[in-house]
Amino acid sequence: MEMLNPHCGIDRDDRGVVRLSICNAGSLNILSSAVTNGVREGFEKLAGDKNIRAVILAGQSAKSMIGGADIKEMAKLDQKSAEAFITRLRDLCEAVRQFPAPVIARLPGWCLGGGLEVAAACDFRIAAHDAKFGMPEVRVGIPSVIHAALLPRLIGWGRARWLVMTAENIDAPTALAWGLVDVVAKEGGLDAAVEHTVKALLECGPEALRIQKALLRQWEELPLTESVNLSVGVFGQSFLTGEPQRLMGDFLARKK
Repeated sequence: MEMLNPHCGIDRDDRGVVRLSICNAGSLNILSSAVTNGVREGFEKLAGDKNIRAVILAGQSAKSMIGGADIKEMAKLDQKSAEAFITRLRDLCEAVRQFPAPVIARLPGWCLGGGLEVAAACDFRIAAHDAKFGMPEVRVGIPSVIHAALLPRLIGWGRARWLVMTAENIDAPTALAWGLVDVVAKEGGLDAAVEHTVKALLECGPEALRIQKALLRQWEELPLTESVNLSVGVFGQSFLTGEPQRLMGDFLARKK
């Protein structure tokens, strides 16, 4: 593993797939300010590398990708330092959300609070069969904020309200049924399930995927008519990459 900083390590294969591991964050991969900054810096450093086809976000510990934010640190905060703390976490989530290539969250074990917010910012969420999810913030006197705002878009207002207001946890099958995760792996099959998604992405045009991800992010923000009209120009611009001509040519050649 190549360490980009004390809390962010990467493994890169010859396909352009990067596994970015959250390191030295305890057995549950807890997000202290230092860990949050380290992981964000890792994403920012990699963002300009056009050879990256996909990123797998994982925890160094097998118990979770991210167990949550650091309660020991948060317990000492005041208003000003609390805003600084949550701004750092917001910036990490945005670095993930705006990363040019697809990001896959690899989710074993616990995924709580800030960990679920980071997972929601990823493009795909693949969970172990025994993974658990929750937003426990209200039980420790704080609201769920920042990228918890993505939850209603993923699972609907009613289920998002249930998660953030009851602080109850849900299991992997429930998360799948709600649309919170995309895949629940068979027992012992988490890495195989992640690899299945990686292979699907690698079969797509890399430029097209980057364009599609950027377009999806804009769709999240824009009204329907604006989204539709924006897409016309984006479609035309995609032909400037040369990728449609090459891949469509390959497709037609196989049909002969």
